[in-house]
Amino acid sequence: MTAPDPESHASPPASDRPQVYLISPPDPDPATFPDLLARVLDAQPVACLRLMTTTQDGDRIARMADALRETAHARDVALVIDRHVPMVERLGLDGVHLPDGGRGLRKLRADLGPDTIIGAFCGASRHDGMSAGEAGADYIAFGPAGAAGLGAGEVAPFELFEWWSQMIELPVVAEGALSPEVVERLAPVSDFFAFGAEVWDSPDPVGALARLVERLG
Repeated sequence: MTAPDPESHASPPASDRPQVYLISPPDPDPATFPDLLARVLDAQPVACLRLMTTTQDGDRIARMADALRETAHARDVALVIDRHVPMVERLGLDGVHLPDGGRGLRKLRADLGPDTIIGAFCGASRHDGMSAGEAGADYIAFGPAGAAGLGAGEVAPFELFEWWSQMIELPVVAEGALSPEVVERLAPVSDFFAFGAEVWDSPDPVGALARLVERLG
């Protein structure tokens, strides 16, 4: 099984320092967001970018994906899309992120083949994470890792990441409400940190990401 590495989709380097996985704002403006994204990507090493969409307008999604793909791939950053499986091959993306614990993942893996990145968000459920891994996921995301964020409000505890890092080889991603303190606490037991609003909601996204990266160890 593989992880969202920009070139080989391989596991994190032997240094064990977590890597950065960026999540775009929902429905980013293809005319303006790529410039901001480029500044952020040029400032810090990033392994993977996830395009978040709320729109069902296929043409708009395509414009967003095209703009982000050009910026990301120019910097050897993998681009995955949230939910929209048919867009992966159509738009030349690197993979898809499934927000529902990886339902249907086994068939999806068979359809997309071994080289496409497939990630699964599994909330705070060890069982869902293991099931998604067995079905062929390249990484498992747990969260929210902080006191507020994704899902129904149940925080993914430190013990879940600790157990996963000790028992399971499949890379684990921490996401949701990632304060610098949460990042520092989870850095020894996480392979990737998925930063979204923590970066883009700041008036200085480059500085916000730098402050988070400082806590990676």
